[in-house]
Amino acid sequence: MSKALPKRSENYSEWYNEIVKRADLAENSAVRGCMVIKPYGFAIWEKMQRALDDMFKATGHQNAYFPLFVPKSFLEKEEEHAEGFAKECAVVTHYRLKSDGSGGLEVDPNAKLEEELIVRPTSETVIWNAYKGWIQSWRDLPILVNQWCNVVRWEMRTRLFLRTAEFLWQEGHTAHATEEEAVSETHQMLGVYAEFAEDWMSMPVVQGIKTPSERFAGAVETFCIEAMMQDGKALQAGTSHFLGQNFARSFDVQFVNKENQLEYAWATSWGLSTRMMGALVMAHSDDNGLVLPPKLAPIQVVIIPIYRSPEDLATISEKIGPIIGELKAQGIAVKYDDSDNQRSGWKFAEYELRGVPVRLGIGMRDLENGTVEVARRDTLTKESRAVDFEKPEEFVLGIKLLLDEIQENIYNKALRFREDNTFLVDTWDEFKEQIEKGGFLMAHWDGTAETEAKIKEETKATIRCIPLISDEMAGKCVYSGKDSPKRVLFARAY
Repeated sequence: MSKALPKRSENYSEWYNEIVKRADLAENSAVRGCMVIKPYGFAIWEKMQRALDDMFKATGHQNAYFPLFVPKSFLEKEEEHAEGFAKECAVVTHYRLKSDGSGGLEVDPNAKLEEELIVRPTSETVIWNAYKGWIQSWRDLPILVNQWCNVVRWEMRTRLFLRTAEFLWQEGHTAHATEEEAVSETHQMLGVYAEFAEDWMSMPVVQGIKTPSERFAGAVETFCIEAMMQDGKALQAGTSHFLGQNFARSFDVQFVNKENQLEYAWATSWGLSTRMMGALVMAHSDDNGLVLPPKLAPIQVVIIPIYRSPEDLATISEKIGPIIGELKAQGIAVKYDDSDNQRSGWKFAEYELRGVPVRLGIGMRDLENGTVEVARRDTLTKESRAVDFEKPEEFVLGIKLLLDEIQENIYNKALRFREDNTFLVDTWDEFKEQIEKGGFLMAHWDGTAETEAKIKEETKATIRCIPLISDEMAGKCVYSGKDSPKRVLFARAY
């Protein structure tokens, strides 16, 4: 039997890494800083993709695909954007290797590219270069495009899902005829992200606006959703950017408006990545392993037969068939694990580790009693439920309602945790003391970059966002004592 997981309370970082590996979500690859997403982990990501993609399309967006490579000159066109990503860029300089004469390979010096290519860290520049050919008139707008792809940001310190040199994401890029339309789009997509996080991931989030120092490079405003992990740190779970006309000006994307005048298009971009997989682990899991909200679980219900002989297994399998059929008919992802390579006790522990929301156990005595043992992953409780094996509709309806209850319970538990670990802080001494304990600190800030930088330098806490919904009561900055219009959210973050 494998050794127990590290406890969250003793080593949160090791606990996280072990769950990701032991629950078969991902592993480190041979390429430094990159990961292999394993089938079980990718199945969760696929469910995330499917839900988000449906939400994007419901709001009028279409998927497209743009090149992996970005000409260096494109990145240079938007100065702030270029400066923001310069240190993270992977650069392609040559297009061919040749033999070094001793069985190895070396770069062919005669195959140097005329212009160096950046492996995309984000796609604003290559997309807005394409939009120049797509947009001539106000009738061509809006353009509502999303792409699912990988990006590369050369991170030196990496952690599976949370920060890797290459990761998967979606990036939306829209063009609009008016500033009002673009701002509305920015807010709409922030709302989509918040809805996804709360309804699908069971993860409560704070919607807010970033300070100028935390803004996306090249944006006029950046909006975000921030979630609290179980160690009290914040994780930025999604961002939506109002880009103004910055990229349209850089790539000369003009259109004839309704007044027959030339005008630059207005832009947004928004993205959410596989770091949400890390958020899912850290927001809900426990010392026994992964805890998955049912909506994102690859296996929502696992059925494990408990038997002593092949004849017992055959009898159980025959009886359980109608239940399996009805679960599938109700759209529930079910697995019947009748494999004989492990004992039932091992299977119970394995599916618990992998976060399967509901486990059904059934043995010969259960058949005689007309019952099934129902175990729920979120509370680690179990009970016997009556079932008519010939007419399982009522039993399966109960399981469907249980899955809904688990989804809601996981959310409420995370919400209570956030509420219990959010603190109003009014003095600098109180701030320094509380930030060591973790959590969200709601404190006044004087609005200056200098104060923001000093607080970060002295405590490693950053302004995660200026909440869109908060009390507007004025006060005094927790650090400088100067006037402050409202509290902002401070935390240490991933």
